[in-house]
Amino acid sequence: MVEGPGGHAIKDNIEQQNRLVNWPFNWLFRKSGPSARKTVTFGDAAEVSGALVWTAISLIVVILLWFLSTTVWGLPQEWYDYADEERAKLSADESYGQRDLLRDCDRAADNPSEFPGLPPCSYTQWLSESTLPSPGQVWDAAWDFARNGYSGFTLWQHLWLSFSRLAKGLFWGVAIGVPIGLSMGLSSRWRGIFDPVVELLRPIPPLALIPLFIVWFGIGEEGKVNLLLFASIWIMVIAARSGVLAVNTTKVHAAYSLGANKAQVLRHVILPNALPEIFTGLRVAIGVCWGTLVAAELLGASSGLGFTIFKARQFFLLDLMLSAVILISILGVTMDVAMRMAEKRLIPWRGKG
Repeated sequence: MVEGPGGHAIKDNIEQQNRLVNWPFNWLFRKSGPSARKTVTFGDAAEVSGALVWTAISLIVVILLWFLSTTVWGLPQEWYDYADEERAKLSADESYGQRDLLRDCDRAADNPSEFPGLPPCSYTQWLSESTLPSPGQVWDAAWDFARNGYSGFTLWQHLWLSFSRLAKGLFWGVAIGVPIGLSMGLSSRWRGIFDPVVELLRPIPPLALIPLFIVWFGIGEEGKVNLLLFASIWIMVIAARSGVLAVNTTKVHAAYSLGANKAQVLRHVILPNALPEIFTGLRVAIGVCWGTLVAAELLGASSGLGFTIFKARQFFLLDLMLSAVILISILGVTMDVAMRMAEKRLIPWRGKG
């Protein structure tokens, strides 16, 4: 072993310095297996991965705060019994929820004689149902949505219609945007042709064009798909162009020096190095397309999750609205996780030079 000044091994010196620097945070970075022998972890993107335990803790805390802030505390049991009696008098199509019970409780505080035989009513609630429904109410609404559907469509039909619209618009945005972005990154002529168009249209919010798209394409599927195409194409153009511009020129020169032609350089050097940027742009485009799709379904649709939110708003069904919003969030997270897994599988060289 090579000895350093003072008779200490260089390797031992490095390990000792790393232990001293990381000592306050060793419990955060402690690993097992071969990766535990690495002397550099902070700043290495390959060493950063999701912590499922902390993810679960974060979700539990959010749900707990939601539950505590929307739960009614201190309501006398007699009033719950009264609500059960009133609910029993109603037909199967009617409902008597917590909102009605609390409204009666508030009325009883002003005029106790209106509710004879019931004790004084008082309760504590941080956020009222008119502001934010409780987790139980949202769960009941989602369960009813899954069993009975809404507005003539089942839950799965709403999900499939929204997802299919998003998939079509995103597909065409990628199919058109990526080649344009690659050509802009590889050729000054193509960049000169497309750059004015991209820079003029890219800043326009897709939501501002909804009225025009309704006039041009109607309220059918064509208008929604084209709007999603417009929302995603510019993101993919910028992502593909940035991916090409980020390619290390030494790799290109090395490929040419080994006898590669332009097609081989494009396939084996430029595209592999541009793929990480393209995948990042695709993940961004998915989120933008979800927001655009919901807005499009709010204005001109008879089905879909966005339409469900709009229709439920008209009847002040906040629990159904929130359940549809959560479904959109779950779908978005699922698609993003799928993209991460595909990226890890298809681009194992990302972050490795």
